[in-house]
Formats: sequence, C-alpha cells, structure tokens
Amino acid sequence: MVEIIQRDGTWVFDGDALRLTPGRDRNVSPFRRELGELTVPLAALAGVSFEQGRRSGRLRLRLRDGADPLLQATGGRLAERDDPWQLAVEPDRYGVAEYVADEVRNALVLDGIPPGPVAGYLLPGPSLPVSATAGDGTASFDGERVRLEWNWKTEDAKAGTGPRTIPLAEITGVEWQPAAGLENGHLRFGVRGAPGTAPPKYDPNAVELWGFKRDPLMALVAAAVQARLPHPAAPAAGADAAPGKGPSPAGAPAADDHDALLRRLRELGELHRDGVLTDEEFTLAKRAVLGRL
Repeated sequence: MVEIIQRDGTWVFDGDALRLTPGRDRNVSPFRRELGELTVPLAALAGVSFEQGRRSGRLRLRLRDGADPLLQATGGRLAERDDPWQLAVEPDRYGVAEYVADEVRNALVLDGIPPGPVAGYLLPGPSLPVSATAGDGTASFDGERVRLEWNWKTEDAKAGTGPRTIPLAEITGVEWQPAAGLENGHLRFGVRGAPGTAPPKYDPNAVELWGFKRDPLMALVAAAVQARLPHPAAPAAGADAAPGKGPSPAGAPAADDHDALLRRLRELGELHRDGVLTDEEFTLAKRAVLGRL
C-alpha cells in the first residue's frame, strides 16, 4: 500500500483501487468536500501523471471514457479546484507523488487494464439523497424523482409553472454546464416529450447558473441522476441487431478490442525500452496481453 497525505487531500493505493479523501484545508472547494471520499477501482483508470511546478505540483488521474457518471454529466468542465481526480502536491512531497504515480502505472500494466472506453459505469456517483441550491432554484434527487423548486430570482414565466417533479423514467439525459464569460451556465434535464429548446432561464426543466461558487454543487445532482440512466454505450432498448451481424463467437475479441490489445503491446514495448518496466515486468505484462488475443 502506498499513500500521499497533503493539505489538499489524501490518496491511498492498495493495488486494486485508489481511495481519494479531500483535505480539510480551507482552500479545498465546497464541491470536493460535499462529494466526499471516492474509491476508484484500478479498472476505471486510463492513466496517471505527476506534474511538477515551482510552488506546487499536481497528481492527475485520467479515467476511462464512460467509467464515471460525474465526468459524463459535466463533460470534464469542472474547474481545477473542484476536480476530484487531481491532488495539489507540496514541493517536499514530489518524490512521494512520483512513487505513487509509478505504482499506479505499474499496476495498470501488470493487470493489463486497457485504456479504452468502458460499457458501464465503474463508479457509483454521489450518494443519495442529494440536493443543491444555486442560481435560480434548488434541485434535489432521491433516486426515483428529480424535484426543482424556484426562488425569488427566477424568471416569472418559469416560476409561474410552480415546483417541478420529474420521475426518473421520464428523464432522457442530463447536462451541467458552468458559466463562462458572459454566458450563464445551467443544469438541464432532458425530459421525454418536452421540446428542450427554451433558454435555461425560461425552461422549467433547467436551473440557470450565474457563475457563483455554489454552482458546481449542481453537478452532484447531475451525476447522481446520470449514474441511474442507461449508460451511453448501452444499446437502445428494443434495438435490433444490425443485419448480418450476429454475436461474436465465444471467446473471440471484437475488432476494436483486438486493435486495443495490439496498441497495448506497442505501449509495453516502449515502456520496456525506456526502462520503466524491468525485463520480468515486461514479460509478465506481455504474456497477459497475448493471452487475450
């Protein structure tokens, strides 16, 4: 087990998963404190990096596409201070940070974790119930329905519709967009049968956000809902198989899987040539990949 403890938070890696705990320093964002501790399985990771800086460094995790409902809902648009997959590192812990990053990289190689997308969420999303107040309303989610309530700053046309309750079964999508420049942000729910073309300030299925510090908390609601919607890689309900394309023979990798494995072999060769992997580590990792071809 390896760990790094900083004012910004603590990362612990046990070989199978990373446990990320936000710090208690006053500079840690309310969003990360509210999100709380995260456990990231090794299979959800595409990579890890450590960047040194003059005053501080930064550990960064790169998750596989489709592994995390929070990333799916926000499109990776969270500000750096709110990003739970980053850790600010003080200069006297640069060596520890490098060691943690190396241990995670080695585990990814030895376990043969492919860096490509996944077909289902590997993280659960924020715990329920979850609620946030920002912009022109309050959004809450209990696992079965979303509740939107308006405040005195809400546009009259939207406030006049009253509080909104949306069953999960009626939600087709969710998006959190931060304010940028002169453009306001929003938390918007796609609802079956609703046009979804009105600006957020008039849309009864959206909360408008103005760029204040509590705006990121709306992303918690977005992620909790996203985690309970069908995964983007899942086939549409009732969709028929493409003509002429039956299921692959048992044990036979799909063409894109085969290409990913070949890319992994090339990456292993480069790591071995660069001295990142020892001869023994390279042999073990290569054998694991070849066994899947």
